[in-house]
Amino acid sequence: MLSSRVLTCLKLFNLQQFRSINQTLSLRSIKKVSEMSGPPENQEKCGWVKYSESKLVSLEKKIFQVVQTAYKGCHVLIDHKSSIKAKIWTISMNTESKNTPLVLLHGFGAGVGFWCLNLDSLAANRPVYAIDILGFGRSSRPDFSCDSLEAEQEFVESIEQWRKEVKLDQFILLGHSMGGYLATSYTISYPKQVKHLILADPWGFVERPSDFNPPLWLKTLGIVLYPFTAFNPLATVRAAGPFGPWIIRKMRSDISNKYAGHLENHEIISDYIYQCNSQKPTGETAFHRMIKGFGWAKNPMLNRIHKLDNRVPITLMNGSNTWMDRSVGKKLKELRKSSYVRLEVISQAGHHVHADNPDSFNELVVDACNLTEGGDKQNDKLPLEIIPDQDTIVTDTQVVAS
Repeated sequence: MLSSRVLTCLKLFNLQQFRSINQTLSLRSIKKVSEMSGPPENQEKCGWVKYSESKLVSLEKKIFQVVQTAYKGCHVLIDHKSSIKAKIWTISMNTESKNTPLVLLHGFGAGVGFWCLNLDSLAANRPVYAIDILGFGRSSRPDFSCDSLEAEQEFVESIEQWRKEVKLDQFILLGHSMGGYLATSYTISYPKQVKHLILADPWGFVERPSDFNPPLWLKTLGIVLYPFTAFNPLATVRAAGPFGPWIIRKMRSDISNKYAGHLENHEIISDYIYQCNSQKPTGETAFHRMIKGFGWAKNPMLNRIHKLDNRVPITLMNGSNTWMDRSVGKKLKELRKSSYVRLEVISQAGHHVHADNPDSFNELVVDACNLTEGGDKQNDKLPLEIIPDQDTIVTDTQVVAS
């Protein structure tokens, strides 16, 4: 959902809004929070429950009312580590189709509901599976390793365990933001399973710039919010007690507004975000261990992209107004000169490319999936030669020349 801890903080707060929140959370309010943060029965008496599974289920169903294609939701039981059972919440559609399945991995702090504007188009001609990544959404919240690389690999192994349980052989893997990072890591570990890797504004690919020096206001904001964010990116929301939903609605209205005109009440997206992130934050904690400084990955993906099988084609897309580093695609293409790498920029879109401009996003993904099928019919794989810089594809997106 978000690209990093600092961007989470920046989106949740700016200095003026933080002053407003600070005034709202007066000592009297904080005392009330303490009284309301006890057992669930006390919370219910006050009209607020920190986390409600039934509420999350209800919100997801309301979000999916916009989806016209029949879908099935179920928990897939997997082994997490050696002796721990875990469940991964899975939405599946058009599973009768014989075409290559498409698997969707959401971004940080998000869930399957974020794909509601994409599922109909993406599942029109192939099976689609959208999962809540382990530790997020409606999936189980087991503890992860304290080591960043081990935690990352545990995410990867949970996806592989899930694949085996749903009996998928090869599939197209699409990841947004943090999901793009994990999708790439999975493809490095299990290249034979991935027929096409699609990265939507991925996080965690580049090194922290050696000359990075944040402005004074950003340093000040970091100091002010440190007690809340030193442990987890969204700790502020949970620490705010009954004000948590209000903070999400107030500070992340930009996300819910993306769904205006599609959902009958687009503000339920804010409630969905809160319910997804008011639970035990084990996935969030694992993500926090994978970042350093102002939100860069401890183990940037470009430093190990050489480990990814050259036969795996990659499509990478950015929003034209994204805050992410758009040089990633160009660097990726330079590092994979003997591989298929397609770079695109989606106009009128920011980081959430799938919600900002869903029509162009869907068209691009469908085209990439069809290209995979076409490669199968011709040569059982996509061509491995470098794509000419002048190559163009007729979509509403802008082709990035390397």
